[in-house]
Amino acid sequence: MYQVQSHFDTPWYVVHCTWYKNMKPTLIIGGGIVGLFSAYFLQKEGIEVQVIDKGDMQQNCSTGNAGMIVPSHIIPLAAPGMISKGISWMFSSKSPFYIQPRLDAKLLSWCLQFYRAATPAHVERSIPFLKNLSLLSKSLYQELRDEHPESQLALAEKGLMMIYQTESIEKEETEFAHIARKHGLEADILSPEDIRAIEPNLEVRARGAVRFPGDAHLDPGKLYSFLKTYLLEKGVKFLPQTAVTGFEKNGNHISAVLTDQGKIPAEKIILCGGSWSGELAKMLQFNLPMMGGKGYSFLQENKPEIQQAAILTEQKVAVSPYGSQIRFGGTMEIAGTNEKINLNRVKGIFESINRYYPSFESKFPEENKIWKGLRPCSPDGLPYLGFAPTYSNVLVNTGHSMMGVSLAPASGKLIAELHQQKDSSLEIAGFEPGRYHSYK
Repeated sequence: MYQVQSHFDTPWYVVHCTWYKNMKPTLIIGGGIVGLFSAYFLQKEGIEVQVIDKGDMQQNCSTGNAGMIVPSHIIPLAAPGMISKGISWMFSSKSPFYIQPRLDAKLLSWCLQFYRAATPAHVERSIPFLKNLSLLSKSLYQELRDEHPESQLALAEKGLMMIYQTESIEKEETEFAHIARKHGLEADILSPEDIRAIEPNLEVRARGAVRFPGDAHLDPGKLYSFLKTYLLEKGVKFLPQTAVTGFEKNGNHISAVLTDQGKIPAEKIILCGGSWSGELAKMLQFNLPMMGGKGYSFLQENKPEIQQAAILTEQKVAVSPYGSQIRFGGTMEIAGTNEKINLNRVKGIFESINRYYPSFESKFPEENKIWKGLRPCSPDGLPYLGFAPTYSNVLVNTGHSMMGVSLAPASGKLIAELHQQKDSSLEIAGFEPGRYHSYK
């Protein structure tokens, strides 16, 4: 007579090994800083994680940016003033914001959605979401530094100074300082004399500045390198040079990711594809508007030494000092996924240096020393964070624009909580990935 064998009749180690063998990993698509922090918090939960990326995971948008951690940045990119400024800036290839005129249906749709979002009501709704996400991120950076002294994170908690030269920008920055204070953030309005005390080594040509003591900065390349090394040691598997070509679907469930290197089975999938996330969403048949906002940066010898991280506000140039070196970066060039270097954009950054620091010994960088990266920009200036519309096992963590490094730890922690069906540390309704799904 046929006898059914139960698990109780099978040695425990055979059951365990069979169960382990049949487990599928969580697959993170995108190996930038947001993808790595998602992996970091998932592996803390004991989840098997694989990270795939179409690039080599050496140089990307996460490694050469300004490395700023900015709870002060509570205004989304889609704000009323950006429309009028953007139109005037578009006529100069050296300006802080530039859209190369071209016939592109995707670009036109994104611009229309940006225009619709750039309202005072949208800004007011967005501030609490961005502020809370930023403050959580900063606290997680402090925890990371304290838990991993071997990381040599060098988190510089020296604040951020918004330097201005014109009366119109002075009005904007001081008004924003009052908004920041209203929402519980510290903001100091500085005179030229105050700036001289902060920067004693060289002249700063400024009408004044607003300083946010709660902001910080770090070296993003060192952070990225540490996370990769740490995750590898913890058993996270990296699959670089692996491009996604499609998905194996079963109703509202994805069972595998199809790539140019073969099929990869997955229990859950997290889209962290940066500027390419919209194309991944299209493969999954939902709408995730995204444009790449290209930025540039370069390192210089820090002579005479600039001590304070800053933004040169008229030119939107970020200044990140690292002792004997300093990084200057900026511009927002809405470029889709075009990664070519536009030297005029770099010249705009370079020419700004001596406008604000006339005695700084600046030297135009060689082209092979210029970093470039595509910041993933949603049309309303908010990240996409949560479950993808219509799918039970696909999550989205992307669209952080210029604030990828700043928001990555909090976004990674929140996505891990969603993955594990835990209570969320923050209210994230403002970051709903399906908010544009009904748009065509």
